[in-house]
Amino acid sequence: MPMKGKQAQRLSWMAQAVFWFSILVILCAFLYVFRTVLAPFFLGFIIAYLLNPLIRRLNKNNFSRKSATLFILTTFFAVVALIFAVVVPLLAREMAAFASALPRYIDNLWAMATPYVSDLQDYFGIRDKQDLAEKLNPVMGPASDTGKNILTGVFSGGLAVIDFTVTIFITPIVAFFLMKDWPKLTKWVDDLMPQDHENEVHGILKQIDKKLAGFVRGQLLVCLVLGVGYAIALMIAGLNYGFFIGLMAGALSIIPFVGSTIGLLVALLVAWFQVGTFAYVAIIAAIFLFGQFLEGNFLSPKLVGDSVGMHPLWVLFSVMAGGAIFGILGMLLAVPVAAIVGVLMGAAIIRYKNSAFYRDTGQNDSAKKNKTKS
Repeated sequence: MPMKGKQAQRLSWMAQAVFWFSILVILCAFLYVFRTVLAPFFLGFIIAYLLNPLIRRLNKNNFSRKSATLFILTTFFAVVALIFAVVVPLLAREMAAFASALPRYIDNLWAMATPYVSDLQDYFGIRDKQDLAEKLNPVMGPASDTGKNILTGVFSGGLAVIDFTVTIFITPIVAFFLMKDWPKLTKWVDDLMPQDHENEVHGILKQIDKKLAGFVRGQLLVCLVLGVGYAIALMIAGLNYGFFIGLMAGALSIIPFVGSTIGLLVALLVAWFQVGTFAYVAIIAAIFLFGQFLEGNFLSPKLVGDSVGMHPLWVLFSVMAGGAIFGILGMLLAVPVAAIVGVLMGAAIIRYKNSAFYRDTGQNDSAKKNKTKS
């Protein structure tokens, strides 16, 4: 290719990169400025996206899209309302009981660690149980604060009640209109595609949809099954706060291995201080090990699939970054956004490797020959 052609290609590539980067900056600025009012719209979009396959199935069976949307959405929110009515009060009680029992567990843990105080001082700088509590606070504090914000802050305080009420009433409306007009919305987006790169953009969007459908929908189902399974099994085993610990382990399983590991450690600690026998601790450990066996061999392969998985470190980073920037809403949206960013980064790397920046550095033939001889 002539040098002018190469330069023109590079300038075109750079112009496109600047354009799309500017669009991304504007979009991020918009989201940040209006982050306090976007919660019902984001939640409505997520609900519409997750339930859209069910709408399509009913639509194929001679249901109008409006009727199918009303039926699916009504059923969905009825189930959510039932969960809130039955599960949340029990979860709130167990969380409050666990928080009140935490100082006692710290006392017991310190009593167990007393023979090894010198080792603790050497490695962690812990001198007494107050220091131990301070060391544990950075770990337990964020989880405790998040739980309080969700379960108590939502139901108390005038502004919190208003925000919660607005979200409850607006989210179904947003979800309804998005689900009803989903074909029109996708057609509108399709018309905005750059014509010169239409096939490439369509390919990226299909990859994003596959990633979201496979990982987000699948991983949410895995979390739900694990959380309910752990909660029921721990309650049957008679573990104190078993319902809370099981649901916590299931919710944190959105990050592979993290939820079950944290749930296992907390459950073993509670089991030891509750009964104090290795047999009971082994029963609790067996519950989590069986759950991991089911997840690794049946749930994840069937519901998620290996081809659409995301690295646990990438998921962990996205959840932490989303929480730091947008709070609880950011944590909820972190995994879908991480899936989209992962696909876009992969497409950008492929495009870069096919560009003149990567394949042709402008090195002349004589220099290449000298390099080959040397």
